[in-house]
Parts: sequence; structure tokens; C-alpha cells
Amino acid sequence: MSLYRDEAIVLRTHKLGEADRIVTLLTRSHGKVRAVGKGVRRTSSRFGSRLEPFMYVDLQLSTGRNLDIVTQAETLGAFGRRICEDYTLYTAGTVMLETADKLVEAEREPSLQQYWLLVGAVKALAARDHAPGLVLDSYLLRALAVAGWAPSFTDCARCGEPGPHSAFAVASGGAVCRACRPPGAAAPAPETFELLASLLAGDWGVADASAERHRGEGNGLVAAFCQFHLERQLRSLPMVERV
Repeated sequence: MSLYRDEAIVLRTHKLGEADRIVTLLTRSHGKVRAVGKGVRRTSSRFGSRLEPFMYVDLQLSTGRNLDIVTQAETLGAFGRRICEDYTLYTAGTVMLETADKLVEAEREPSLQQYWLLVGAVKALAARDHAPGLVLDSYLLRALAVAGWAPSFTDCARCGEPGPHSAFAVASGGAVCRACRPPGAAAPAPETFELLASLLAGDWGVADASAERHRGEGNGLVAAFCQFHLERQLRSLPMVERV
């Protein structure tokens, strides 16, 4: 039996048998890993609460034939309770976990940038330093950029003509000039473009000062852009409360 240690954030869990649980983890060094938490659903379990979604943990695992087994778990960041006690935080966080699960498809292939991005986003969400919707949109834009789908909010995404431009086309990759603008392209306010650019760049001074109507407009564009590139519906996204 081979043992290894790694840091991880818990993405999701499934019941297994009467007392066990299958835990899907995004780890720092081993990418996405599925492991079994033996007896974690019993009230006497030493680390059952540490293997819940949003928890940031230091784990020891043993390598199994199909699924690894969690043998030790220590808490690095107890984000689960703080997020789950607030519905708005919980729904935003659930979208983050689902997005990370879909973007990191292959198991055991390290994805360090996606890992640190998710840990930082969940930590920021739990800290409540910024509006949950802004944290979520910033995470989605950055995660897609890391995956190779960085949107443009200034220059034309198709021909590169310097911006700013007044149209946004999801399938084209973001802002588009008049010559490249396809039928049905959105026409966001200039302030919405500025907000989205700030969320992608991590400029929280600009993002926090944005108006609600521009945040709402940006929410829709980010959701459409994300689901277009993931090529599937995010089941948790319709549950998000945009406040």
C-alpha cells in the first residue's frame, strides 16, 4: 500500500454503503482525485466534517486499485460552515466547485493554477470582503482564462482592432468591433465592460464601486460566456441569488 500527502479542496461527495463516502478532491499536486472516506458518515468519525464541500484540507491517502482511501485529514481552512450558513454564499460557491470539476476533467493530472484559483475564490467568498456575485464572476472569468478561453473586454476579439467597442459576442470571444459584430450581439454599457475587465484583472477597487445595474448586466454575460465554452449547462447556476 502506497501512502502520499497532498493539500486539497473538496469539490463534492457521494454516499457509499452505510457509513462511507466517495469524496472528489481538487489537489495541489495530483489534480482531481476521487477517494473513499471510510466511516465518515458515522457520528464518531474523527474527520467526517473535514471531508465536506468547500473544506480546505491537508490529507494523507493510500493508493487503491480504483479509488484511493483517506487515512488522515487536517483542516487548513474551515470554509464550509461559513459558506453553507448563508444561501447566497452557498449558491455562488456551488457554482465555483461545479465549474472547477468540469474544467479539470482528467483525474490525476496536476492543474496547479486552477487549484490555487479555486482556493483563493472560496477563501474570498467565506471572508465576505466583496459581494458574492462579484467573487463568483471574477472566479469564472479567471478560470476560463486559465483554461485558454480568456475573453476580451477592450480590443476586438476577432480582428484585434483597438477598443473600446460597444458590442459583446459570446461565440466570438468578447468585445467586437462594428465590422466583426454578428447578428444578435449584446450591447453592454461601457461601465459593464469596465467592470468585467476589472474582475478579470482582480481590480477590486473598480469592481466594488460598480453600480447594481452594471453588475446585473455583467452577470448575464459571464454566465453565457461560461456555459458556451463549457458546452454544457451548469446545474447550480440558476440557483444563484444575484444581490
